[in-house]
Parts: sequence; C-alpha cells; structure tokens
Amino acid sequence: MTTTTTRQREITRRVMRKRRKRRRRMLKTILLFFLLILVASCAVLIIYNKKGGSFEDTIDTYKIAREFSFDIASLDKPRADSFASDLVIVTKNVPLDTVSLEPGEKGLLLDLTRRKVMYSQSAFEKVYPASITKLMTAILAFKYGNMDQMVTISEADVELEENSQVVGFRPGDRATMEQLVNCLLVYSGNDAACAIAETVGGSMDNFVSMMNSYAASLGCTGTHFMNPHGLHDDNHYTTPYDIYLMLKEALKYPRFTEITQLSSYKIVYKRADGTDVETILEATDHYLTGEATPPRNVKILGGKTGTTSLAGNCLALLSQNAYGEPYVSIVMGAKEKDVLYSQMNSLLQNINAA
Repeated sequence: MTTTTTRQREITRRVMRKRRKRRRRMLKTILLFFLLILVASCAVLIIYNKKGGSFEDTIDTYKIAREFSFDIASLDKPRADSFASDLVIVTKNVPLDTVSLEPGEKGLLLDLTRRKVMYSQSAFEKVYPASITKLMTAILAFKYGNMDQMVTISEADVELEENSQVVGFRPGDRATMEQLVNCLLVYSGNDAACAIAETVGGSMDNFVSMMNSYAASLGCTGTHFMNPHGLHDDNHYTTPYDIYLMLKEALKYPRFTEITQLSSYKIVYKRADGTDVETILEATDHYLTGEATPPRNVKILGGKTGTTSLAGNCLALLSQNAYGEPYVSIVMGAKEKDVLYSQMNSLLQNINAA
C-alpha cells in the first residue's frame, strides 16, 4: 500500500512539473509575441515621424545636401560603379533662343534635377581656366588640409607676376588654412593659392601632381594643371564640362558654398614680428557685390570667377530657381566683365521656365 501511494505521488509530481513547464513555455511565447508587436509599433512610429506625421510623400524645396553628398569619407569610395549615374551628360551643342555667345565664348547650362542639358556650346573644347583653377585647389585643401593649421607664408608664395591678384602677404606672415581658403575663394588671392599648395602638397610640384591626379579621378579628360592659381601657362587648360565636374565635387563641402556666397571677407593675420594686419577683401563675383543683378527669382548659391588676358572673363555658378531646383551655368572667354554677366543672365533667365 505504501509503495503504491509513493508511486502515485511521484506520478502526480511529474504531471505537475510538465504542467508548469507548459505554462512557462506558453508565458514566454505570449511575452515574445507582445515584444514583437512593440518593436513593430516603434518602427511604424519612427517612419511616421520621419514623414512629418503623414505617410504620404512630401515635396520640399531644394537643398544642396540632397543633390551633393557631404560625406567626405565617400570621396574615397570607388567611382567606377555607376560613374555617370548622377551626372548630366553632354554629347553635343544644344542651342537656346535667348543665348548667343560671342565668337570664342563657350558655355553650359545644366538642369541638375532632371539631368538635362539646357544649353551647350563647345563643352569639350580646350579653354584656359584662369582662377577657376582654384576650384581644384579648394577641393584638395578641404580634402587633405587642416583648417585650423597655422601656415607661414614663404618667399616662394609671394613670387608672382606683376599685377597678379594677391592678398598682400609678406614672407613670414602667418594665417590659418581656413583664412587662406577664404582668401582663395572670395578674393581669388594667388598668394593664398601658393601657400595652400605648399602646405597641403609639401611642395608646389607635388601639389600640382595631386591636382592632375584628382582631376583624372573625377573624369576630367580635357584638363591639365601647371599651377594652383590659374596664371597663364600654355599647358594649363581645361574644358567647360570638366569645370562642371570640378564644381560638382567642390559642392560636396558645405564650407565651399558658405564661403563663395560672401560679398566680402575680413582677414586678421600676423606679421612676422607678431603685429596684427587687418584687411577687408571684396568678392570677385559681381553678383555678390551688387555690381551685377541676376534675373528675378534666381539665387546664386556659389561658384568661382576667373580672369586673365588670354582666358578672358570666366564664371562658373551653382544657382537655384524659384522652385528650389539647382542649375550649373558656365560662361568662358567673355571679352569684358559686363559681357560676362550679360551672357550669364541670358542663361539664367531660362531656369524658371524649365
């Protein structure tokens, strides 16, 4: 009798243990189910908030960051895959009724939103870039330079041809890389370009090699540099389309557009004896200084000027129309400043009718 009772109790305990195990498994299943519901709900809430409280697609105005990636690390990724996927491809001359560039002038008007060529004249013909060269100098400064680095101006930095556009640095002067880049892009200072080149490249020759290598990596097949500033050299040349490629690359850096929208720049730097020098530099872009006015509802977002006796007057711009859409416009080889801005306006007046 005792043995039978003991067995019954053991069977009962086993049954109870099995029941407890089943309850624990069921509880875990229920908890896991509710956890999955919670995770899914959080994901839906995040998406809803990112959509601005709506699951419908929204239309927003143009932001540079949407067109051009500002991720500097991405510049080192391989470019071979889908190289032209985000480029406007030019294959031929494209006329516009409102535009009639003069003999020797070349130009482009590109709709970046629709990847459309609105105007093209001699996009792949050789041109002398003058100070538009400084687009590449700025790109390499942003990519490889330290904006906080203090740079000492050397004798070689100021040994430039007579009447060259210069900030007025003297050997032994000290300025930061950030200040030099501002002088480069706002005032187009050739002494600033040399100081940047010597500092970033270690030597002028090495920096010029960097310029040519980087241009090639961007697909600039018609470009060859001989210096960082654009003073004339027969072997220093580019094409309007290559300028578009360089401008597009420069726009990946937020500081580029911040600087190139300045109407003037005040620099305070140190002489060799420790005294401060303060200079106010006016922008070379007449749209920024008010000497030229863009067409109605056109906003200038950034770019670069260039002028030499052989290159003529040149201008490459990123602009925005009334709808926030971006356009690149380039005019090369205008004989006079007023002609340059007149021709540029003849291009820009079309961007609100695209």
